[in-house]
Amino acid sequence: MDLSDIRVIKNILARHGFHFSKSLGQNFLINPDVCPRMAEECGAQKGVGVLEIGPGVGVLTAELAKRADKVVSVELDKKLLPVLDDTLSGYRNVKIVNEDILKADLRKLIGTEFSGAEVAVCANLPYYITSPVIMRLLEERLPIRSVTVMVQKEAAERLCALPGTRACGAVSAAVRYFAEPEVLFEVNRDNFFPPPNVDSAVIHLKIRKKPPVKINREKDFFALVKAAFGQRRKTVLNAVAAGLSLDRAVVAAALERAGIAPTARAEQLSMEQLAALSNEVFL
Repeated sequence: MDLSDIRVIKNILARHGFHFSKSLGQNFLINPDVCPRMAEECGAQKGVGVLEIGPGVGVLTAELAKRADKVVSVELDKKLLPVLDDTLSGYRNVKIVNEDILKADLRKLIGTEFSGAEVAVCANLPYYITSPVIMRLLEERLPIRSVTVMVQKEAAERLCALPGTRACGAVSAAVRYFAEPEVLFEVNRDNFFPPPNVDSAVIHLKIRKKPPVKINREKDFFALVKAAFGQRRKTVLNAVAAGLSLDRAVVAAALERAGIAPTARAEQLSMEQLAALSNEVFL
């Protein structure tokens, strides 16, 4: 069954009476080269289990199943379950879990389904839940070695942006704290059915064994990062003071101790400078 053939997909969906849901961001890949490449890039191989999010009609799932020991796919839409039973009937190492990825107990799921094996996450993420899903996977410090996902191109650039560059934001700094991010390749909108209104890109996040900077308290660090980038047109001094409801003199003194100019903006700061500022603000 060629799941990258648009005619095959249409026939399968028609047979099961399936209709696309705009609210769930359902766009299925029809380029036969993309999913095999994603499966390879995520490290799906013998001895590795893969957690997939939103399998769609199973085109990526099948490629993962050909390579990995086991694939567990979390799918929210109940209407897709009979479709997946059909398209993945030839794979005995695939399990579909009908749950919401943002609510499921992922630590328990991984522990139960993969029994201590190395686990990689791979997914074509719906655009509307990109950041919440990625940050949940990272913040919970799940026993996973990497996250390889297709996201909106602009989101990919933002998630993987280097600190000190204009594209960097709060989510960029947060992702880089937990992982080593990299944009792997771009995917044009014409590679989907139905085609979305934007282009996509595949990114790879290699989970760090330890953070790249030393901070006193993570909660304080992320609060400061959020405040610093929350008002990008303002200086760090004004943005942090307003965002954390602190006296400007307190923030100015912290900036001086951290060796950061009061006129600097958040997008100009390195991870080391953000960490130093956090440690000085929250003594």
